[in-house]
Amino acid sequence: MVHKTESDFRQSRPLIRLAKSLGISSSYVGQSHDYHEISDEVLISVIGSMGYDASSDEKIRESSRRIRAQEYSRLIPHTVLHVQGAESTVQVNTTMLESPTGTITLEDGRTFGGRLRVEAGDGSAAVPFQNTFITKTSLVLPVDIPVGYHRLTVKAGKSSSEATLICAPKRIPLDRDLELTRPWGWMAQLYSIRSGESWGIGDFADLSRLLVDAKRKTGADFMMINPLHASEPVTPLTPSPYLPSSRNFLNFTYIHPETIEEYSLLGQESVDKISKLHDSVKELNANSELLDRDAMWHAKMPALWTVFKAGRTFERQQQFDAFRTRRGAELTAYATWCLAYDKWGEPTHDNSSWIHAFDIDSPEVHKLCSQYPDTLSFYEWLEWIADEQFEAAQRNAKAAGMRIGIMADLAVGVHSLGSDVWGNPERYARGATVGAPPDYFNQQGQNWSQPPFEPHNLAETGYKVYREMIHSMFAHAGALRIDHILGLFRLWWIPSGRGSQDGAYVNYDPAVMLGILAIEAQRANGVVVGEDLGIVPDYVRESLKSHGILGCVVEWFEQRDGTFVEPKDWTASAVASLNTHDMPPAAGYLRFEHVRLRDSLHLLTEPLDQVMAAARIEQRSLMNVLVEGGWIKREWLTDIRGHEQDIVEGQYKALCASPCKLLAVSIADGVGEGRTQNQPGTNNEYPNWRIPLADSNGDVVPVEELFIHQRLQSLTHVMHRHC
Repeated sequence: MVHKTESDFRQSRPLIRLAKSLGISSSYVGQSHDYHEISDEVLISVIGSMGYDASSDEKIRESSRRIRAQEYSRLIPHTVLHVQGAESTVQVNTTMLESPTGTITLEDGRTFGGRLRVEAGDGSAAVPFQNTFITKTSLVLPVDIPVGYHRLTVKAGKSSSEATLICAPKRIPLDRDLELTRPWGWMAQLYSIRSGESWGIGDFADLSRLLVDAKRKTGADFMMINPLHASEPVTPLTPSPYLPSSRNFLNFTYIHPETIEEYSLLGQESVDKISKLHDSVKELNANSELLDRDAMWHAKMPALWTVFKAGRTFERQQQFDAFRTRRGAELTAYATWCLAYDKWGEPTHDNSSWIHAFDIDSPEVHKLCSQYPDTLSFYEWLEWIADEQFEAAQRNAKAAGMRIGIMADLAVGVHSLGSDVWGNPERYARGATVGAPPDYFNQQGQNWSQPPFEPHNLAETGYKVYREMIHSMFAHAGALRIDHILGLFRLWWIPSGRGSQDGAYVNYDPAVMLGILAIEAQRANGVVVGEDLGIVPDYVRESLKSHGILGCVVEWFEQRDGTFVEPKDWTASAVASLNTHDMPPAAGYLRFEHVRLRDSLHLLTEPLDQVMAAARIEQRSLMNVLVEGGWIKREWLTDIRGHEQDIVEGQYKALCASPCKLLAVSIADGVGEGRTQNQPGTNNEYPNWRIPLADSNGDVVPVEELFIHQRLQSLTHVMHRHC
């Protein structure tokens, strides 16, 4: 393994030094250990997306001076991380004649009583700045600062600076009960699993029943579900749960109207109206071919308006008001975006679109809110109800005996025209989106069309938006899965107007972001799972492990040089599964549906015969491991279709033979579903995220019958016998 490194000359160039001072990598090593240097044009664009000008030598000097001034004009950085249980130091910018003092105000308002020790530097590294010399003095933070988000105030001479002091546990402790007895649970795409009372799409009431039945009828301890982040307020609704408008709020289209407390107070006329609306889409629950979110929302939204207009008791209104106060300006911004979307139409990238013409403080936006106060309140109310119903689902799961309950999923980013970006544009990079450089599977790279968090804004604000997002995710979940956790370390930024290959890695502060995860997980007594599939540097996996964050092991990915790795050799610090939502269910894998689908969509870059031959070799290699492990019989391989269920269960027996901390079983595998939920590389060419749950015969499996399904019960017995 040989690759080049940047020359001393390149590293000494002012443009390269400026880029690196902003956390931008000017080179990278690709998937096949190939070395790449980022072009000047790309670096200039990425630097520009952070608000700095690097278009000429003079502009580079000006930007460098600006960064230098920002660093030395403050005594301490805006954000300071301290790991509980060990001393740490904060570098203070002082003059030679000043000695700093520090105080800590704890998050509850009390003053920390411990002593902050000062260790002066020797002055040998003094730096000239604004007619004086700046030297580094160390302020030593003691071991006994409590976990939390505090305020550190440092004074030196006439200067004073404040910082957010994030005191995190060293690692996320795994509950002793979970350590002693390995839990297993189900993986589910909530929208795809309907009951007789659904409105065509799985909802929060269905989630509650799924959780309770999963525990009572299968003994499962968690359910990993798709992201439930906020979507559009009106149709057409985006199918993908990984392209939300906001990660701070819930998708209120999952609300079940009849479960709202105020429903019981409705008069007969209103009840009949809602019943009629429900009946208009009830037949969608039996559709095994395609989910229709838009039809669902056309019926459900007027039903929700009916409940909203009926009003609330004084006590319930107080609860609603408390929710609005608690979520504050963030909720107002989200509801305002919903209102503008509702009244002015879908935002577009055209400069004339309202989302570009107006910001949240524009007079036109204030006028719109004044014109439609009830609609604005309605969107706030929808979030409150969604929050209540999601909370109830987790509460019911725990009451039923689930040790973890909901494993929520955090998407990697948000829609560029969504509420998070419109309401707080300063939090995001301008003129750049996130993706991935070229690799084996995507030779042109990938552009996910999502703007990244601006790392310096995160630091300057004490990571407030990230802290609140993680806190809200853990509010109603026992575990959190983070999609593309590599993004906490670095993200591939692609400047606007450029191809996916013309990007650069921008580095974040993983220690702070993992520390915040540790704080929130400890407070929720929760588990954190990082999706670390694909090409992930070893240092990332080691960092996750040292913080107590579980990785992901996918049985079909556990290969080395074309040979499957025995389960006993998988990493223990992980959640193990057979597949993911981007892969076919186990039955589809055995039938090579993934190859046929990609061929039908013209996604293959090689002849079908060649791809199919490679897939058969891969499958045969997996089957050999299963035979040698005693999990399946070799004679079954002469009739795979006839022994499909036996072989699927054999793969799960192998899963149970691994040392992984948690095991996740796909509900689709439980009923014999063969269709893929999402086919990467497609949009509407394939009905991504719109496949209802059906069994091996193509018949819908409703919530009421799911956990008594014969095939699913058989798989459940496998998990109990072998785990």
